[in-house]
Amino acid sequence: MVYNPETLFKLRNEVGDLIGMNLDSSHLFWMGGDPISAVRELRDAIYFVHAKDVRMERILVDNNGLLDTKTIDEFASRSWNYVALGHGHSVNWWKEFFTVLKMVGYDGTVSLEMEDLSMAALTGIKKSLSVLKEALPRDFN
Repeated sequence: MVYNPETLFKLRNEVGDLIGMNLDSSHLFWMGGDPISAVRELRDAIYFVHAKDVRMERILVDNNGLLDTKTIDEFASRSWNYVALGHGHSVNWWKEFFTVLKMVGYDGTVSLEMEDLSMAALTGIKKSLSVLKEALPRDFN
């Protein structure tokens, strides 16, 4: 299974650069990793990017740790949750993330994923798009 830069490079060493990373920052967040550090290591091995945020839930993560396998609909009792962009990590964090992606040569698609069950889907999409518009190092019309 591939879930971080180390395991991706292990697979690529066997099969070549036909395989690349679909970088989903949220997965690294809930595993305790640093997506910006991963971008710097992966560089041109990044083939696709998901924009998805995570919030560690105070007290719950302290008591239960990050390996919380409750289903997404149990968001009130999970140690971490998928949230609209900016509701886990600040817009400044996202600015750095997208800037570093640009620095390593990624100029591809950024796919917004909205799985924040604490708000209506359209509300979460609008809030996330606002963060994307401010954070992505490109202009939108």
